[in-house]
Amino acid sequence: MPWYAWLIMAVAIGSIVGGLMMLRDSANKVELTDEQRKRVAERNAQADAKDAQDR
Repeated sequence: MPWYAWLIMAVAIGSIVGGLMMLRDSANKVELTDEQRKRVAERNAQADAKDAQDR
C-alpha cells in the first residue's frame, strides 16, 4: 500500500476518533427532579409489566 493511502487512513481514523471525543465532552447530563425520577420509574415498571404480560 502506498504511503499516501496510509496517510488518508490515519487522517480518517483520527477525524472519527476526534469527533467522538468532542461529542463526549460536549454532552450535557440531564438533571431530573425527584418527582420526574419517580414518574420515570413508574413508567418503566408499567412497561416491564406489560412486556411480561405479552410474553
